[in-house]
Amino acid sequence: MSFEDHNGLIFIGENINATRKFLCRSKRIVHEDDRHYLTYQDLSGTARRLDLTAGFPEDWQDKKGAVVGHIAAGIVNQDMDFLTWAINAQVEAGSHIIDVCVDEISIHPEERHELMRWMVKTAQSITDVTLSIDSSDSDTIRAGLEVYDPSKARPAINSTNLEEDRLSLIPMAKEFNAILFGNGSSDEGMPYSSEERVSNMTELMRLMDEVDIPMEDRFLDPLVFPVGAGADYGMHYLGAVKELRETYPDVHIFGGLSNISFGLPGRKVVNNAFNILAIQHGCDSLMIDPIMNPPQDLLEFKLASDVALGKDDFAVKYIEYWRSLSA
Repeated sequence: MSFEDHNGLIFIGENINATRKFLCRSKRIVHEDDRHYLTYQDLSGTARRLDLTAGFPEDWQDKKGAVVGHIAAGIVNQDMDFLTWAINAQVEAGSHIIDVCVDEISIHPEERHELMRWMVKTAQSITDVTLSIDSSDSDTIRAGLEVYDPSKARPAINSTNLEEDRLSLIPMAKEFNAILFGNGSSDEGMPYSSEERVSNMTELMRLMDEVDIPMEDRFLDPLVFPVGAGADYGMHYLGAVKELRETYPDVHIFGGLSNISFGLPGRKVVNNAFNILAIQHGCDSLMIDPIMNPPQDLLEFKLASDVALGKDDFAVKYIEYWRSLSA
């Protein structure tokens, strides 16, 4: 798989994840008798509803911050209208990869494996873009890979790191010819400095070298933590990105960038600022909510920035992009 035609930025849609939730008091949720529905408009403009009742907390009226998982509901209900909309909305917004995670639905491994198998086959019936199979359980990732159809697109694995039980994902990527995401965690826990991130990722790169993972198949994630929990967390991430880009000019560098705004009001504004900073520091890939922060805006920033900084001689790529819009 080549991403050479994406003008230097690769977008990973993060929304097909069972951790995604709405406030129970959201204006998009309607309550009828004893049932609860998320309202949405599909890509044809048709008004639709997703039944949230099974997972809706009984005491939601007593808790101001009560939430309900809409992606989880769509998967459990096997609601094809909702899942088709949720996936295709990200693809149409500009996502090149769709991340898929079912972990939060069940604590039972076999149930997670079956859910992942169903979700991979379902998602591939909806779109031909690469799916990133995402789980905290390596066996759940394998379950997804075993049913994955590589004739549509190569799979991606999210993600390996230096934790002992995640190292098996490196040879697994080779076995399934998968793109491999790697993050900055280790057996000692999460990294809390730029230096620790870089050290962990350098060792991870060495381990990828040992099984000959192609450089273009490696996506490094130094890990983004919410800036609301630590004022330096944003700079820790950006510093690591800058150093990794200087050391490994041909590797892909990304991150779950929307984590930066967790717990803050106006998340779209914070996300957009951090997305731009990440690009400036060397990220060529971004895992984002493409509906909240449209990829086209970020792509246009990247192209214009390259012109202004002299990285795009005679503005060739910039001009080609604008010509493509009117073609």
